[in-house]
Amino acid sequence: MISYLLFIATLTAIYSILSLGLVVSWGQAGMVNLGLVGFFGLGAYTSALLTGTGVPIGLAWAVAAVAAAAIGVGFCVLTRTLRGDYLAIVTLGFGEGLRLVELNERWLTGGSDGISGIRAPLKQSLGDLFPWFYMGLAWLIVIVAIVFLARLLKSPFGRALRAVRDDEKVAAVAGKSVLRLKCQAFGLGAALFGLAGALYAHFTSYVSPDNFVLQLTIYIFLAVTAGGYSRLIGAVFGSIVVMTILESSRFAAELLPGLSAVQIASLREFAIAVALIVIMQVRPQGAFGLKNERARSSGAVDDSPATLSPSTAK
Repeated sequence: MISYLLFIATLTAIYSILSLGLVVSWGQAGMVNLGLVGFFGLGAYTSALLTGTGVPIGLAWAVAAVAAAAIGVGFCVLTRTLRGDYLAIVTLGFGEGLRLVELNERWLTGGSDGISGIRAPLKQSLGDLFPWFYMGLAWLIVIVAIVFLARLLKSPFGRALRAVRDDEKVAAVAGKSVLRLKCQAFGLGAALFGLAGALYAHFTSYVSPDNFVLQLTIYIFLAVTAGGYSRLIGAVFGSIVVMTILESSRFAAELLPGLSAVQIASLREFAIAVALIVIMQVRPQGAFGLKNERARSSGAVDDSPATLSPSTAK
């Protein structure tokens, strides 16, 4: 039971990193990225392949994050004229395209067989203590990411991002480089997706294209929506909620007689769909609400989602 709980806690931390990346690109910059699972897989395969050639694990994680960020920035430049639903559709196709590359390029990724035997940090040295160590490491990365992003989003850069999210024309009139800000946000989010993928690969010691399917994107969007799509703490809260729903539905399915394995698996997806509908109907702003900082003469903070003025974006 302890091993199971440690596994779930570690996976929740990885989901939290993915959710934090989505908060940056969607919640703060207004760019819907339905292809986040593609960057997640990219980070996982990059780190797995590098460590397989003898590269230190820490360096492989850094390279995975940088590679995902670089591709994210390039993708943002190529899609700079797309907005809203059009951007969402293109990112969805991009993520699926990366998965198909991982599936078909057997010489590099192993195809449907995937890559197994991925090294994990200090696994042999720690023995039975390794699950505790990796869980602590994963949550430490979550905390560091939250502190870094909180400071970044409270800076003029963060206010400029929200100005771009609320009204690109206003931000441009205020003298802000809209494309540069969007690329920075998209790249930062992609870096977090790639880092989460690297953590996942070395945690499970195995990756295959089946690990990076659209359902994961839905889980992360539900997590961010549940917590409040512009809130960092909401991303962590939402990840815990999603993992609770997934695992509780697993146990609930065992109590229902006469269900096949396929029906039990479908029940979990049904539970996620119902949860998303309920959240959007009952509390669409999420558990922690939507926060949008605006400068006032009194120095107060406005939590309303009103559009930023040009002076705020400076």
